[in-house]
Amino acid sequence: MINILYIHGFNSSPLSMKAENTRKYFAQHFPEINFHCPQIASSPNAAIKQLEDIIALEPSANWLLMGSSLGGYFATYLAEKYQLQAVLINPAVKPFELMTDYLGEQVNPYTKERYQVNVQHIVELKALEQQNISKNNYLVMVQTGDEVLDYQQAVEKYRHCQLVVEQGGDHSFINYENSLPKIALFFNLPLLQPNDQNI
Repeated sequence: MINILYIHGFNSSPLSMKAENTRKYFAQHFPEINFHCPQIASSPNAAIKQLEDIIALEPSANWLLMGSSLGGYFATYLAEKYQLQAVLINPAVKPFELMTDYLGEQVNPYTKERYQVNVQHIVELKALEQQNISKNNYLVMVQTGDEVLDYQQAVEKYRHCQLVVEQGGDHSFINYENSLPKIALFFNLPLLQPNDQNI
């Protein structure tokens, strides 16, 4: 059994364009794969517990991780803990340094949830940082035009991993859907053959 766990970014949701495009792609080309994309809790510790609980529900499954932005940071933590493959899209590398700009009330534009970002969030994020990276476990995709994160931090941290550096673009990762076949190839997923439709 193969399960994909897609982890969205800060103030995002399973309804984001990347999450929806990913869900549709795998449903069409790999219908046998279970796709999980939960609404992530707003506090880092709660988010990690939520994600670990999902993995624990099917411990014998082959879990594959995908993470965008802050979701990429969480995916890195989980990939190292469980030794899983992960695809990271414009991943946050040091979100604890950026979160000081977001202290106070936040409103998730998708869910309309109001919540507080406080110093404890920063402490929790820092505690999740992974210093040593398993180089064979990651495909890291960044665009140099990312206006939210410094793409060079990801290039440096994951320099021994499979890296895709696209010129231009932005934090949303322009033309992301064109990268989905590359992601499937990294995960070594067999494309569904026409004669497999009725199996």
